[in-house]
Amino acid sequence: MSDARQVVIVGAGPAGVRAAQTLVAAGVRPVVIDENARWGGQIYRQPPANGGFERSKRVLYGFEAQKADALHTTMAALLTHIDYRPDTLAWACEAGRLDTLAAGREISVPFSHLIIASGATDRVLPLPGWTLPGVFTLGAAQVALKAQGCAIGRQVVLAGTGPLLYLVAYQYAKAGARVAAVLDTSPFFRQVVAAPKLARIPSTFAKGLYYVGWLKAHGIRIERGVTLVAIQGEQNVESIEWRASVGSSTSETIRCDAVGVGFGLKPETQLADLAGCRFRFDALNRCWLPELDSGGRSSVRGIYVAGDGACIAGADAAELAGRRAALALLDDLGIRNPRGPGMPAAASLERELQRIAVFRAGIETAFAPPAHCDAQWPDDMTVCRCEEIDAGTLRRCIRDGEANEINRLKAFTRVGMGRCQGRMCGEAALQLLAHETGRPLEAVGRLRSQPPIKPIPLSPALYADDVAEVPEEARDE
Repeated sequence: MSDARQVVIVGAGPAGVRAAQTLVAAGVRPVVIDENARWGGQIYRQPPANGGFERSKRVLYGFEAQKADALHTTMAALLTHIDYRPDTLAWACEAGRLDTLAAGREISVPFSHLIIASGATDRVLPLPGWTLPGVFTLGAAQVALKAQGCAIGRQVVLAGTGPLLYLVAYQYAKAGARVAAVLDTSPFFRQVVAAPKLARIPSTFAKGLYYVGWLKAHGIRIERGVTLVAIQGEQNVESIEWRASVGSSTSETIRCDAVGVGFGLKPETQLADLAGCRFRFDALNRCWLPELDSGGRSSVRGIYVAGDGACIAGADAAELAGRRAALALLDDLGIRNPRGPGMPAAASLERELQRIAVFRAGIETAFAPPAHCDAQWPDDMTVCRCEEIDAGTLRRCIRDGEANEINRLKAFTRVGMGRCQGRMCGEAALQLLAHETGRPLEAVGRLRSQPPIKPIPLSPALYADDVAEVPEEARDE
């Protein structure tokens, strides 16, 4: 490979690791940028190397222990063949360059080709009390268990919807945590309707059924089709209030000291946005996704998106998509596709991804986030924590005619301008705007990303002086 070409992968989860493996097999030495201290991503997150506690892979990953071990082992074998940069945040992207932060210093990383495997984050929909200490996203609850060896509370309620809801409940209960209840906002009939599509991947479907059966067998309460009313408490979480069905006037309260809440996942697309990739609205995922061809190529030459950062499809699909993006990149470089054990052809990868896509359609049917929940939000409920913007402020801005598009709403109210850059509040603001204007989500616009996509220090002393540049001719290849 020419020295003018530098291949960079952002993310060392399932998609990033398999992309790196495929590139190395073809003789390419990529830079792999990983925000975490150790590879594996969220699904196969490893405990800190010196975390002070020991938990086996079987305990950490359950049925997925073998897959986790295979991914970890693969990456360990790649370390001498790649430029691996852990604890490194990619916070901005522009033509031919990533801006990263590592060990307190800003380092600019040039690239000629970039695979973005940035993964997903929790879809957050607020409810009264969601800003109380003791409220976590389901993903954060899982991080606490895997990376820190602890639960988020002594008496935990897990609420929302999606496969992660039952997985986290199972993982917590297996680890010895007290799970008071699982409150699923998706009605049971939707899950029954989705069963034929879910059965397209019998092993995964069976695992989901097992988690539910195991929880019930161990006396853990599961309620479906619920409406979450409020999380209650003064200084900390004390209880959660919910109703058995939409429109019901009778509510119930469950005592707890922590709540894990989430409504599925959404892709982390900020880097692709900053890179200038075109987006399209995906009705199934209820969000804007980068426009990609079957190989993961974006609308920007030399930039590829793979894994859950492109479309929520799970860890198995992420591994396949990472390989597929790497093969597309190699093809664009004119490098013969690698062959050998564990190196399937592009066509077989695409067939398997299509099969998984049917299963994922079933998941989205079974666990759709609650519709029009914003109608129940009181005006004084905080929507944007960073800027302390409540629902009433957003409603007044919309009803006064000042904003009928999400970026106008952002400009007038500062919703989405804070530290989270809309990752926590963006979904809620979009739903509220769509409901108030009587238009579908895709009609109210897409929240544009701004660097830095995550908080960074501003001290100029932290910035590196010497930055290598990609030759101009390499940027156009």
